[in-house]
Amino acid sequence: MWFFSEEHRMLQDSVRQFSKQELAPCIEKLDHEEGFNRASFKKMGELGLLGITVAEDDGGAGQDAVAATIVMEEMGAVDASTTLSYLAHTILCVNQIGRNCTGEQKRRYLPKLISGEWIGGMGMSEPDAGSDALGMKTKAVRQDSHYVLNGSKTWITNGPVGEIFYCYAKTGPEKRNVSTFVVERGMAGFSTGKKFSKMGMRASPTGELVFENCKVPVGNRVGEEGASIKMMMCNLDLERITIAGISLGIARASIEVATQYAKDRKAFGKPIGAFQQIQERLTEASAWYEACRSITYQAAKMWDLKLMTGKEASMMAAKAKLQSAQMATQVALDAIQILGGYGYTREFPVERYMRDAKLMEIGAGTNEILRVIIARQMLGADVVDQM
Repeated sequence: MWFFSEEHRMLQDSVRQFSKQELAPCIEKLDHEEGFNRASFKKMGELGLLGITVAEDDGGAGQDAVAATIVMEEMGAVDASTTLSYLAHTILCVNQIGRNCTGEQKRRYLPKLISGEWIGGMGMSEPDAGSDALGMKTKAVRQDSHYVLNGSKTWITNGPVGEIFYCYAKTGPEKRNVSTFVVERGMAGFSTGKKFSKMGMRASPTGELVFENCKVPVGNRVGEEGASIKMMMCNLDLERITIAGISLGIARASIEVATQYAKDRKAFGKPIGAFQQIQERLTEASAWYEACRSITYQAAKMWDLKLMTGKEASMMAAKAKLQSAQMATQVALDAIQILGGYGYTREFPVERYMRDAKLMEIGAGTNEILRVIIARQMLGADVVDQM
């Protein structure tokens, strides 16, 4: 992008090289076995990637949303699964702790999270509360120096492998009375449920968090009781901007594979790239990718410059994620079509790209919910909420 700083470009080169050397050799095996590349997190820690948005005074890299999105795109072009786990760790857990926790809480958790010794995640979605996040049923009741949590979270990225989870729970009868707690593996009454077997993102472990009279010290509460909605929504916008970067990476990789194949593969005595239908798929894919790249990095830059109000930020983040997710799925499908029978096999990676891309239309806000967010801004809540 034209506004990338020299530091951004150096980061881009560094992460692209890291992805080729450390992620590429492992992803096919991990995808097949539904494994997890924990070793890569230690190396990310050495590169300063795990605390990328955390202030330098707190041990992080002190970089911005543009930088975080660059990392997502470059790693996502090679291994979207590990990148998704990276996003859950850095944006949903580490960034939240860095922005919202006390100095004592930061000193307790950030060093091991930023080094990669600990893996982090976030607990928000529940079996009956996905898109309706405020419909969560997990409750936290204060008892002297502890809160007692009961309930469960599901679809939690890094759930089966994480040590630290940034979790939301109701602390009052009102729908918006939500509080945040840092929950540690090993706390009494806390356990992780089964690991899900998924269509895509198979090297990013997903599972359940279970709270059965789980005792969490008051000192693990983040911020004031019942005052977490604003923090939660703010980070959702950042998540949507950065996760759009993963879609960009998947699409770019799909285009690269399909373009090279169109040059090499011959039919009827000439490269298939000479046929107009192949050219149409490739050129439309490239143009759509560039358009989505522009809106995604524009959203990240506006976030960094604080040029958006809360509602504007939500709409811009929703637009970036909505379009990038749809684009990546379709581009990956077109790449499979261009490769024909080879595209449908594991001999080429485009079938994995398609399986991974589809999650982007579901996680971090479904396409349907994102359209509602955008419509509310365009038409007004009084019109949209009549549905």
